[in-house]
Amino acid sequence: MIRQTGGALCAASFIAMSSAWAGGVPTTVLEEVVVTGGLDRLQGTPVSASQGVVGAEQLAMRPVLRAGELLEVVPGLIVTQHSGDGKANQYFLRGFNLDHGTDLATSVDGVPVNMPTHGHGQGYTDINFVIPELMQSIEYRKGTYYAETGNFSAAGAVDMRYRRSLEAPMVVLEAGQDNYTRGLIAGSTGVGGGELLVGLDYALIDGPWQLEENYRKRNGLVRYSHDTEAGSFSITAQGYEGEWRSTDQIPLRAVEAGLIDRFGAVDPTDRGDSHRYSLAADWTTALAGGQSKALVYAVDYDLDLISNFSYFTDPENGDQFEQVDQRRVYGGDWSWTKGFDAFGLSQKVQTGVQVRHDDIEKVGLYRTIAGRRFETTREDAVRQTSYGVYGSLDTRWNDRMRTTVGLRADRFEFDVDAGLAENSGTASDSIASPKFSLVLGPWSKTEFFFNAGRGFHSNDARGTTIKVDPSDGVTPADKVDALVGATGLDVGMRTALVPNTQFSVSLWSLKLDSELLFVGDAGTTEASRASERRGVEAAVIWNPLSWLIVDADLAWSRARFTDYDPAGDRIPGAVENVASVGLAIDHPSGWFGGARFRHFGSAPLIEDDRVRSDSTTLVNLEAGYRFWKRYKVSAAVYNVLDSKDNDITYFYESQLANESAPVEDIHFHPVEPRTVRVTLTARF
Repeated sequence: MIRQTGGALCAASFIAMSSAWAGGVPTTVLEEVVVTGGLDRLQGTPVSASQGVVGAEQLAMRPVLRAGELLEVVPGLIVTQHSGDGKANQYFLRGFNLDHGTDLATSVDGVPVNMPTHGHGQGYTDINFVIPELMQSIEYRKGTYYAETGNFSAAGAVDMRYRRSLEAPMVVLEAGQDNYTRGLIAGSTGVGGGELLVGLDYALIDGPWQLEENYRKRNGLVRYSHDTEAGSFSITAQGYEGEWRSTDQIPLRAVEAGLIDRFGAVDPTDRGDSHRYSLAADWTTALAGGQSKALVYAVDYDLDLISNFSYFTDPENGDQFEQVDQRRVYGGDWSWTKGFDAFGLSQKVQTGVQVRHDDIEKVGLYRTIAGRRFETTREDAVRQTSYGVYGSLDTRWNDRMRTTVGLRADRFEFDVDAGLAENSGTASDSIASPKFSLVLGPWSKTEFFFNAGRGFHSNDARGTTIKVDPSDGVTPADKVDALVGATGLDVGMRTALVPNTQFSVSLWSLKLDSELLFVGDAGTTEASRASERRGVEAAVIWNPLSWLIVDADLAWSRARFTDYDPAGDRIPGAVENVASVGLAIDHPSGWFGGARFRHFGSAPLIEDDRVRSDSTTLVNLEAGYRFWKRYKVSAAVYNVLDSKDNDITYFYESQLANESAPVEDIHFHPVEPRTVRVTLTARF
């Protein structure tokens, strides 16, 4: 990997990717190369204008309210929340309301985070276990053009990477409004010729909600890394536990009538708890003249979530429900890369194998009253295994043209042991995904890209074997395809022609064969239609001074169902406009800080577009000072303008306790009001 830094700040927002080329001669790169300098030349050999790496320095200068907001370094990606902070975030990218992660493949040090056949939603992606201060980089790839990315990557893929070591042990203490407290202790030391990194993180968050969230979050990380003559290896153990009370989205009519406050709750007994424990080992070594990388991992995961989104459509018992997901995940990746000369051309070949097995001991949906179960809607055990193989060939035809041709093949096998015997069974499916990229240039420090490829996401295993609606055990239910294909096109450009500036732009389209999703709230599969999205994305990063970086991202998208239906062709929740402008300062005098303007526009809430969400605009600021080389203190203000906008908006039927029938209404979860937090960091 090549990472470019500019002065004291990382300036690699959309610059650096793995390279096996050096002066036109193929080589094997075994470790990270740090290129220090400005933005006056292009670095790396990306295959599209929609990929890049963001380094630790730039991550540290972003004021983020929640850990999940780290992912907003991906241009055009918006991260919000519609329930308690312990629940996975809501993600929006390229005209998708990605719910809690479908079509955004997310991993940490290569270990996948997305959970297929999940109790709450397909591809559920909870990154609350991440410790932001220990992040080394975030690598992103948007689109369907990369042979090494598989399930859930139709819109994009993100890999978060931890540091191997710290320059000095550190203690971080944070405090803020609404009883916010957090403490982090982390450090590294040499052991047996390698580096041992340890981090312990604890936070208590109540939030601005009238129902105090009482979110207790505990994170731990232990990582041992060691370099060898031929490469390196590391072993990483992580643990996360969290418990919280939820203030879910609320109906607009109840707020306007004065029945509840904007930060109030309809059902005060909603709650959740979750844990994630993982162990992973990865190693890199020279093999047969190339580079071999291997990863094995195991994850123990649990979620118990109690929610109520429609309140009292059942006047007698209410509509509260509990979702449970208990599983163990085992998997491994192996890849081999080699550069070589053939037919007078410099080339690079990459091949790889990926295996994952989810042993889902229990995935259940229950009806509850005040958190107590009184009826089982469905309770299943699922075993799901996926196998992926891929290969790609990079060819440099001359100094101004290179291509990448790739092919990926995936097979999925499902075994569902349903609580309702009629819905038990086995299923399997396979899919092939060709990829192609053409890169022209550079001319005048400018490159042009053309990309085309197929990708996919898997559907919930329970939908592949379902025969009857589990709520009544009688009504016939249609099975769904196990795998849903997606076809993407991308035309882009990146340039460093303007001094101290890099700019990229991409025109893209993505067609999805189907948007069928398993609805965890109902235990059934919700039918949808084929769709097409297209849009434009632009990103610029400017480094006018060694201690100052300015970046801006703009994205526009158009999302439509392509199969006719009189209900309309709009895709609910598809945000059409996204804008972000950031400032990062790390002055030699000791002053540092950051500012971020973040906007996402209106979206249709139903297919005929007669009901739309309002846009949301937030400004966050952070400023601090380093003193005595060991200490720094900073203050962050989130939602500086005290915006009354919303994190998420839905339109559906619900019924309050004082109503005799369900009512169609807007339901929303507000952004948090102006919030101040202070941080003290000490290094020893």
